[in-house]
Amino acid sequence: MLNIVIFGAPGSGKGTQSERIVEKYGLNHISTGEVLRGEIAAGTELGATAQRLIDKGQLIPDELMISILASKLDSLTSGNGVIFDGFPRTVAQAEALELLLERRHMKAVLLDMFVEEDEVIKRLLNRGKTSGRADDNYETIKKRLQVYQAETKPVCTYYLHRHNYFAINGNYSMEDTFCQIDNILRLI
Repeated sequence: MLNIVIFGAPGSGKGTQSERIVEKYGLNHISTGEVLRGEIAAGTELGATAQRLIDKGQLIPDELMISILASKLDSLTSGNGVIFDGFPRTVAQAEALELLLERRHMKAVLLDMFVEEDEVIKRLLNRGKTSGRADDNYETIKKRLQVYQAETKPVCTYYLHRHNYFAINGNYSMEDTFCQIDNILRLI
């Protein structure tokens, strides 16, 4: 079973590449962003809490995300594994995910999608124009990137020390980026 954590700054192409990986390898896709947006759209209490945090560029509390992921993972009935998109975002979450997977006799590899900050900002501003996402404005993007560097980027070191880390240069075209990913996944 192939379990992947697709990792990178907001706007690095995680969602786009996740779709390609899911299609080629038959994986289930668990996007914390989609799960949370669904809760927001449904008007749940979780959704309201999430919206307040997202609007401020802050992260969702770990215990809440772990609970959501465990439930989502346990509800899956088919597929060749899972791709986690948008989680873990902290070392504590990485440790919790590792424990969650170990309890199910699984482990995951991390694909780190690196994209230059100027390119990330450009991508997110363009996405904001086309999608209407309120969190894709310059001030919130800068805050999200600061949070990413301070709290999220250390997750790479966690996976690197476990020999489950693979770097991907996401500055290239979608096709060239996927080619890098595909080459790595065929070796795992």
